[in-house]
Amino acid sequence: MNPSAPRAATEAAPRLVQLHRRDPAEVRRELIEGLNAAQAATSPKFLYDALGSLLFEAITALPEYYPTRTEASILSAHATAIAQAVGTGGTLVDLGAGNCAKALRLIPSLQPERYVGVDISVDCLEQGLADVQHQHPQLEVLGLGLDFASTLALPTDTLRGRPVFFYPGSSIGNFTPEQAAVFLTSVRGQSRDGGLLIGVDLVKDSEWLEPAYDDALGVTAAFNLNLLRHLNRLIDSDFDPRDWRHVAYFNRSASRIEMHLEARRTLVVRLPQGERTFEAGERLHTENSYKYCIEGFAELLQSAGFTRSRCWVDAQSWFAVFWAQA
Repeated sequence: MNPSAPRAATEAAPRLVQLHRRDPAEVRRELIEGLNAAQAATSPKFLYDALGSLLFEAITALPEYYPTRTEASILSAHATAIAQAVGTGGTLVDLGAGNCAKALRLIPSLQPERYVGVDISVDCLEQGLADVQHQHPQLEVLGLGLDFASTLALPTDTLRGRPVFFYPGSSIGNFTPEQAAVFLTSVRGQSRDGGLLIGVDLVKDSEWLEPAYDDALGVTAAFNLNLLRHLNRLIDSDFDPRDWRHVAYFNRSASRIEMHLEARRTLVVRLPQGERTFEAGERLHTENSYKYCIEGFAELLQSAGFTRSRCWVDAQSWFAVFWAQA
């Protein structure tokens, strides 16, 4: 079916349920606490306002940013083997679904009976669900607005049949290994007779890793700096992006990319009920992206309770897609 064709008036409509309601007071508390810490830091989820989401989509098209296209190549090249391992039917639960584009490439081979897209941002999710329904009118399509990174608690009627969780894009790297273990255990607890299909970025030379997070065009820098404007809207602070520079590097001892914003000069930022002085060169830590070896991530899956796993990698062994059986 041509995705650009007009939608039929009788076409089934996907359901969208908003389970996450952002509490402004809780958001302010979390941000102020992080900004006032000895090492100022914010959660990477605050990078994704409307503009941040658009900038990230642009990042995935950059030549330096290999994860998106490498993962897509693995899913395409090994589609038959992945479908044989995962099985067909059941419910495909797409975590961090966004515009649902990655799941759309999987649906023809996995042939689920039901698709559940889960994302904290329902604005982006709404159009993606419509695209899934349009291209697969026979499929039951449901969207859940949920901050699953905090608590993965899906409604009991969501996981009808055998659940297959799909968590692409190496987003598991935004969790610390300890947090990842808790998250994976939670997924395992809701995966009866199913499992988890997950994308994982692998350790490689920093000459390839660092440009993916600090591209020549400066799109990732704009993405990171946009956080400051988002903070100003959320807590009425007065960050000026011109006072900061984007910094990204591979911390080999921790096996993670770190993204920071570094003060270009000594400055004072107004915060609710106070202010914070940043010395020249002081950093605000905005994101981590942990990188794994195949053996290490397989052990993490096993410790979370999955009974067995297998993986597929690209020719350069830069990225892996794991299937973990519950």
